[in-house]
Amino acid sequence: MEFTELADYPVPVGALTEWLPCARSEWVDDPRPASYIHEAHLRRCTDSGGRESWLGTAFEIHGTLNVTAFRSALEKWTDRHEVLRSHTTFDAETERVRRRTVPQGGLHVGVVSHGYDAAGGDNFAHLQQLFDEYASPHSWPSYVFATLETVERDRFTVFFAADHSIIDGFSIVLVAHELTALYEEALSGRTANLFPVGSYIDFGREERENSTDAEVKREALDVWRSALEGPGLPEFPLEVGPRTSYAQQNLSAWILDADQAAAFNSACREADVGFFAGLLACLGMAGAEVAGDQRFRTVTPVHTRHSPQWASALGWFVGLSPIDFEVTSHDFASVAHEAAESVARTKPISVVPFDQIEKELDIPIRPRFVVSYMDVRFVPEAGRWHERNARALRSRQYTHDVYAWINRTPRGVNLAVRYPGNDIAAASVHTWVGSLRRQLEQVSTSYPSVGLRSVGQA
Repeated sequence: MEFTELADYPVPVGALTEWLPCARSEWVDDPRPASYIHEAHLRRCTDSGGRESWLGTAFEIHGTLNVTAFRSALEKWTDRHEVLRSHTTFDAETERVRRRTVPQGGLHVGVVSHGYDAAGGDNFAHLQQLFDEYASPHSWPSYVFATLETVERDRFTVFFAADHSIIDGFSIVLVAHELTALYEEALSGRTANLFPVGSYIDFGREERENSTDAEVKREALDVWRSALEGPGLPEFPLEVGPRTSYAQQNLSAWILDADQAAAFNSACREADVGFFAGLLACLGMAGAEVAGDQRFRTVTPVHTRHSPQWASALGWFVGLSPIDFEVTSHDFASVAHEAAESVARTKPISVVPFDQIEKELDIPIRPRFVVSYMDVRFVPEAGRWHERNARALRSRQYTHDVYAWINRTPRGVNLAVRYPGNDIAAASVHTWVGSLRRQLEQVSTSYPSVGLRSVGQA
């Protein structure tokens, strides 16, 4: 599944409809605290209002839109994920966080139709404004749905966006399957058979009640303290130009098809490393090629879905881990082993909430070069994403940083990058991506090799 901005999705010509959740039951004060990352997000967004901090998705469902069935699907989905029925606020003056929640069955979904847009441009502008204005951490709902029916009425497109405080990248790739399954259940009466899920609100409570092991916390502080010393947080290997007020630019590219990904995976196995370590090695060698860097440094998100009840839950289950390794040769296996050791060394500390790290070190930590990796091949119905024109979406950003998302899907490996909105950054990122492609191609086409086998058996 590609990960792009809404502007890069082919918004169809058609009739736009908004689906608006509203409470029909009383809001109940809820003593359960927000997760550490949720509260930190609320604090950071106090001044800015949290505008444009959303993630979303778009996908098609074939057939004519049945309003009753789709409303039923949305209401069952909000029943399924408690975080969609809960509102958390932060008062900057009192430093207090307050939560109120509506019980299951307490939401009703209203429908607002905007009619048919013959040109299609108004639909895009309306969706962009809808997502930017309403998918906010300070409002409820902090998420929004819309559908677009084509004139042929042989399919309709579902759009969904939610503030990052209640959703992460993995949550997003689950949405198409769950909503489609619940919609088909409402139409046919056949049970959707979705996996049971826990509540992200309960996760937040458990996270605070179960204090982190003191040794792990001390190790996390040492790792981050070391990462902040010397040159400071990792930077993109090439120049990214001056800071501007322009929105960031982005690119999305399929850097490996399914067969190439399988060959690359075989090379990683031969080298006795995982797929992510192999990707990091190629990223490191790309940095060495284009910038002469003999050291690769980045920050990577790590999921915190460590119990079965969180596997398919909607929420922000993410920690952060710094990656740092030497690129001392052009040999893939050797560099991949260095990358694997860095991952093994720092991944365990991601269980320590990042908010705690900032407080203990008494310094705000704002990563400037981030590389995220997800293997989503086994998400239910992942094989149908291309058929459904499914895509993950993200809001516009105006920050001076570089974020790269690498997703392994049934179709292959997709790379999405956002970067500062200037020509220098654009040229640098395209140069870097070109080098990364060459590294990946060389590894995937040279397999099997004597060099890989010898290192892998060492």
